[in-house]
Amino acid sequence: MIDIADLRFLTALSSAPSLAAAARSLSVTPPAVSQRLAQIEDRLHLRLIERGRGPLRLTAEGAFLIERSSGILGELETLADEMAARAGRIEGPLQVIAPFGFGRLRVAPILSRFAGENPELSPSLVLSEDPLGAMRAGPWDVMIHVGRLPDLRIMQRKLATNRRFLVAAPSYAARFGLPQDPGDIAGHRVGVVREDRADATLWPLTGPDGSETSLRVHPVFACNDGEVVRAWALDGFGIVERSEWSVFQDLRDGRLIRILPDWSLPDADIVALLNPRAVRAARIDAFVNRLSVEIPTAAIPLS
Repeated sequence: MIDIADLRFLTALSSAPSLAAAARSLSVTPPAVSQRLAQIEDRLHLRLIERGRGPLRLTAEGAFLIERSSGILGELETLADEMAARAGRIEGPLQVIAPFGFGRLRVAPILSRFAGENPELSPSLVLSEDPLGAMRAGPWDVMIHVGRLPDLRIMQRKLATNRRFLVAAPSYAARFGLPQDPGDIAGHRVGVVREDRADATLWPLTGPDGSETSLRVHPVFACNDGEVVRAWALDGFGIVERSEWSVFQDLRDGRLIRILPDWSLPDADIVALLNPRAVRAARIDAFVNRLSVEIPTAAIPLS
């Protein structure tokens, strides 16, 4: 009467705004969608979707069928993942969320290599500076985050320690000098990264004697992309706060220098969060293991 392919078809149809949009998502023509829907309704002797102007609307019977289908399809996917795990196969969808800069420069190459070694894998990478929003927006398996997160009660795995530094270009230091203590920064040009919901203008610093101070800065330049702010610092725009993973090479090669090197900022460790609703498939564990191996080697500890 009705099979799994029908359930997947109807589920795709129920989430589309129109038959034409459903046809595009299914890579078929609108007449083909209409014909298949009519055939399913004829077999069931039920009308599942109201046609007409405006968005598609499920009938009561259609809504009931989609609700039941969700559980059935979810159980099938879970079963497929569990059987693949038993066989040690790495296959199926892998949905990853990561920050813009770190995701583009560090996570994307690792995911590309991992997928290249496992041709049955279907990777998806979403770059976002709003991790909580990205988690709510759609399905995900692994989220890579740099820095502190609120207590989400989600399984986390630390991938690498990541310090944060205040840095500037030698050209900036030659023109404006360097601050000798946190209070001097008020007289300098400062840039910040405005991302997620963090207060980018508050810099908590710990001195060499363990004393703590919270420095409120007044930025003269800002961007929501950390790598843009890094590039501006390299151009001599001013002093910025950046993660070790982003600037270690610049510091090693002398393109940037540390500001107030005896003062420290809180670490912003790199962690992987695992979706508690996702099946712990072999592909997820294998990918997180790969991240834990390759991410620490991408940074060279600085003295």
